[in-house]
Amino acid sequence: MSQDIREFISPFTEILAFGEPTHLEDAHTWIRNELFEQLAGLGYRSIALETCRVRAVMVNDFVQHGMGDLDTVMKEGFSHRFGEWPANRELVSWMREYNADRPAAERLAFHGFDFQTETTSAPSPRPYLEHARDYLGEDVDLVIDDEEWGRDEAVLDSTRSPGRSEEAVRLREIGTGMLRRLHARMPELVADTSREEWNNAELHLTAGLSLLRYHRECAEPNPLGVRITRLCQMRDGVMARNLLEIRRIEAGRGPTFVFAHNAHLQRTNSSMEIAGERIEWFSAGALVAPVLGDQYTVIAGTLGRNDSFGLGEPDKATLEGQLQSRFTTWGMTGDKPEGETRKDTKLEMGYFPLDQHLLAGVDALLHVRVGRPVTR
Repeated sequence: MSQDIREFISPFTEILAFGEPTHLEDAHTWIRNELFEQLAGLGYRSIALETCRVRAVMVNDFVQHGMGDLDTVMKEGFSHRFGEWPANRELVSWMREYNADRPAAERLAFHGFDFQTETTSAPSPRPYLEHARDYLGEDVDLVIDDEEWGRDEAVLDSTRSPGRSEEAVRLREIGTGMLRRLHARMPELVADTSREEWNNAELHLTAGLSLLRYHRECAEPNPLGVRITRLCQMRDGVMARNLLEIRRIEAGRGPTFVFAHNAHLQRTNSSMEIAGERIEWFSAGALVAPVLGDQYTVIAGTLGRNDSFGLGEPDKATLEGQLQSRFTTWGMTGDKPEGETRKDTKLEMGYFPLDQHLLAGVDALLHVRVGRPVTR
């Protein structure tokens, strides 16, 4: 058993993915911070979290250049309320301190690799398209009803989705045209602004177009289970594309540490129960692993007990129960346990128990014996 990350990476690793088994557990995020400090000493120069890629640009500007203030960055630079996590605040503060006296090539970079959506909600595409419009200096009418696009019913009820409306068709045509012109005018635009600003405009525009495709899928008159399955696949497809793009950006600087739910990182397909339906989809890890091969390493986070949300001590016959006897606090192992899948979890815990399918999709495990209370 070990707490030394060097035992679980190879010289070939370009993405080291560390998963957590639930978002209601704090211990894994604090351990993540400790591991990233180790990895920074080993040449890792970037971290990517399960948060909106567009919003994370603000966080990166803060940690690399000191732009803005920490409170605003934590409030506006994270999606899914992850800016409220104390461990995330500590991570951002530490990265800023680490970077303060270092040359640009050695500074740590912060990325988000998630889509802007939750599984059952998605925002309006307007602000993303507006950013690109303003960068291009074009006069395009993008006045739309954000509330109509962003309400939960627009995802859960296909008849209330604007995704197939005339307005949606118009927005897709506008966005596609702007993307074409953004690429055609690249030399001129970069000369007038900077490559970084051009990249940010492209990022906003592709995000807006992805949102329009997501809303288009929401409007399909399919059974809810089919629709949610396709939406989960679309989200992880965007996550996979973002991970590969982040690696392209960071390739010359060092490997990237990635942190998200296990379900997004495992090499095998993922599944869950939602709205009374059992759905399955290919995780981002399952999509990037064939591309990266042995450059992709996955450590799954596991948990024995957490009293704060009712996860009790696992039965000794279960996979988590077998791991409990190996650790006093937490540790990593490449020796996978043998046992049963635990049955004492509830959907509202967001906890995906260990099973043979998950074990087949990861390289090692990081087990927390007793989790920390959630502090938000």
